[in-house]
Amino acid sequence: MTDTDKKQLEKSFSGVAENYKGDNVDLHAICKKMRDESPVIEADFMSSLGVPNIAGYDSSRKTFSLFKYDDVMKVMRDAETFTSGFIAQGLGSFMDGLILTGMDGEQHKKMRSLLQPIFMPNVVNTWRTTKMDPIIRQEFLAPLVEQKKAELMDFGLHFPVRLIYSLIGFPDNEPEKIKQYAAWALDILAGPQVDPEKAKAARAAALKSSRDLYDAVRESVEHVRSDGQEGGDLIRRLIHATYEGRALDDHEIATFIRSLLPAAGETTTRTFGSLLVLLLERPELLEKVRNNRALVASAIDEAVRYEPVATFKVRQAARDVEIRGVPIPKGSMVQCIVISANRDEEIFDQADEFDIERKVRPSFGFGFGPHMCIGQFIAKMELNVALNAVLDLFPGLRFDPEQPKPQITGAQLRGPHSLPVIWD
Repeated sequence: MTDTDKKQLEKSFSGVAENYKGDNVDLHAICKKMRDESPVIEADFMSSLGVPNIAGYDSSRKTFSLFKYDDVMKVMRDAETFTSGFIAQGLGSFMDGLILTGMDGEQHKKMRSLLQPIFMPNVVNTWRTTKMDPIIRQEFLAPLVEQKKAELMDFGLHFPVRLIYSLIGFPDNEPEKIKQYAAWALDILAGPQVDPEKAKAARAAALKSSRDLYDAVRESVEHVRSDGQEGGDLIRRLIHATYEGRALDDHEIATFIRSLLPAAGETTTRTFGSLLVLLLERPELLEKVRNNRALVASAIDEAVRYEPVATFKVRQAARDVEIRGVPIPKGSMVQCIVISANRDEEIFDQADEFDIERKVRPSFGFGFGPHMCIGQFIAKMELNVALNAVLDLFPGLRFDPEQPKPQITGAQLRGPHSLPVIWD
């Protein structure tokens, strides 16, 4: 990867973080106050914090925000009452409206049923030793060992991109192209803007990046289909996938992969950063995980609960409903503040404690219900492999005392911006 490629990807990542950071507030304290005093409000809570709207819903519609676990669970489970189709006009508008998270009803069920088997643990596990572990250890971490120090957010930014594009089936020997594709994917996320003056230019840039990314993916899909070979990568699995006798055409495959890419690296990068910060803030816990790798998976799950990257989800009421006595008319937008629900004291004992051995309960970092993130098993496996490799190769890992201590920030797309560390 050239310096230009590296800078382009880092610039795109920083731009997305800046776009969604919102106001500099103590988000957890505000959410606790809302849970205690106003668990359901008629207001666009996230917009009030300066977070741009990726959903594309009409601002003239009523918006309600929910802060309690049970209410968020009710909404996320019931995809018939609380629908997602409006997302196709928001973020989905940068992807020709064909986005899994923006589908409802039978269309969503059929597409999800066709895609889901490819993303299940039995498939993802085959990638661990053949792709993930060698790439992370040999390409990224082994060259750092003798340096005894590193900015781990550099690793956190680049390894998920390298992995997901390899899993998709892009050639491993074209790193410049991969970084360009990744930068395009992040530019799509920067399309929605709060500032009206920036919105037009950002939308135009996002649409161009989306078209460029689609063309690149489509070319790869057509090439893979023409060679006729089966294989374990995502493109080949999608080509051969069927549900009720139906298969995907090249346009559908290219469009789905394009819709997967903006979040594929973004979420893993920020979760990795938050996970490491949370462990490094607790040296005894870090050593406990180092000595008992069975705790790695639960540490990842707890980090997703404690500091979710995506802090809220939005649905639309398909009929008149009532939540905690508050009438929510048909057509209203329902904003589920998952970062609040994940720390609901009525559900999680000592909810503000980072406890990797707590009683297992579902949280909402990867969503919940019919629209739960289809790539969650890939993300968790990438994180599992990365944390294990870091623990194996960097003994005595700790914050670099000569650098500012990392902070987990952001009203949306939450995580640290830097992670300087040293080791023995």
